[in-house]
Amino acid sequence: MFLRKKGFQISMDDFGTGYTSLTYLSQFNLDRIKIDRSFIMELPDNGNNGAIVESLISVAKNLDMIVTAEGVETEAQLKILNKWGCDEIQGYFFSKPLPAEELIEYWNKQVKDDC
Repeated sequence: MFLRKKGFQISMDDFGTGYTSLTYLSQFNLDRIKIDRSFIMELPDNGNNGAIVESLISVAKNLDMIVTAEGVETEAQLKILNKWGCDEIQGYFFSKPLPAEELIEYWNKQVKDDC
């Protein structure tokens, strides 16, 4: 595929909402799915959402896809997603969206604090 040879990955954003379906996971050669924040918001307390998210992570991993969870805001959400094998998170747990200069400053401070 031309785009992959150029280093691009194919992702499905907001998975689980709108027109997305499990059928697409087998029909399209995706690199990554991003699980919509509406499923993440009530974790770990909402058992139904938990079952859906855990299953989506499992299915995606078995299809060799990277899984990103959108809207992670709490440590409890982060812990349960790590337990289920989620690869990446997006959300306010670490930071709100930042302009480029502030992101670099934030990143450098995090790296310095971790050393």
